[in-house]
Amino acid sequence: MSNGIPQGIFITGTDTGVGKTVVAAGLAALFRKSGLDVGVMKPIQTGCIFRLGNRIAADARFLLHAAGADDPMDDVCPYRLKIPAAPLVAAEHEGATIDLDRIEDAYRRLSSRHRVMVVEGIGGLLTPITPTTTVMDLARLLKLPLIIVAHTRLGTLNHTLLTVRCAQQSGATVMGIIFNRPGGASRSLAEKTNPEVLSRLCSVPVLGTIPFMRGISVEKGRLGRVRCLGHYLNEGRHHMGIKLDP
Repeated sequence: MSNGIPQGIFITGTDTGVGKTVVAAGLAALFRKSGLDVGVMKPIQTGCIFRLGNRIAADARFLLHAAGADDPMDDVCPYRLKIPAAPLVAAEHEGATIDLDRIEDAYRRLSSRHRVMVVEGIGGLLTPITPTTTVMDLARLLKLPLIIVAHTRLGTLNHTLLTVRCAQQSGATVMGIIFNRPGGASRSLAEKTNPEVLSRLCSVPVLGTIPFMRGISVEKGRLGRVRCLGHYLNEGRHHMGIKLDP
């Protein structure tokens, strides 16, 4: 593809709750601002709520809003499960089976409509989807490079290095790591130093650190300052081939 931008990016995390959805939405908004037609996908979401007879996938809805896209929800989020658990557990509880071929077909339809795709995974790379497949298998099936989202808290060095090693041993390309800072005014020494220390320990570039931004609510669909995420990516935009007008 031109300008060094891949056809798609797969957003994964060191764990659940590290801010994958906010980062994915911010990247979608950044691609859109750069003049690209961007599509989004959250192949599997668990913990969906029922409203007026429909299952609401808040993460997928948030991504669509940020991207300014209007693709069918059945393509954007083919599996919307009720129980807030790993996909394997949530699907078994409902008597359902997750078919990766169905996800791949939906991805192909979406990618045929858009210049670039932002796909958000669920949990971490080894989160089980079926008894024999994980999120890593899904990313590999879609043939997408990874961006790893990590929090800045104590313990992130181990979690992030393990995630990078898992990805690389599986043959995946890791474009970089984005740190997402949790809320709270006080910051420990670990939180202050983890991004810099990791940049010395790991060959994968740190693309930037996202500060805590109030006013963002994935559940309520409030984008807040999510469109400002690009301001904090430092050299990250260069690594992703994104050029923005000043």
